[in-house]
Amino acid sequence: MERIGIAASKIAKGNFYLYNFFVVLISFLFSIFIFLVGGSAVLIALILLGYFFKGSMSANFEKEWISVMLICMIALAISVGLFCLVAIARNIKFNK
Repeated sequence: MERIGIAASKIAKGNFYLYNFFVVLISFLFSIFIFLVGGSAVLIALILLGYFFKGSMSANFEKEWISVMLICMIALAISVGLFCLVAIARNIKFNK
């Protein structure tokens, strides 16, 4: 998390407002990247589980499948969002 501040300070070159902007921007972009990578891993794992256990599951599993994926993606979004807020809180500066 400290590397976000280091990168933002090198990009901003002493400008207070640009530093805070780049902290938020870098944190947001990294969070989106982590969400996409983690979400694709969860999605692939759920697809593989559905493929391997297709014969032993109920007939209505396709309708329940969406709710399982939705719960997993919401949990992932909440955890990534909390880590993003912590990273921003640790690196943002309020006074020059």
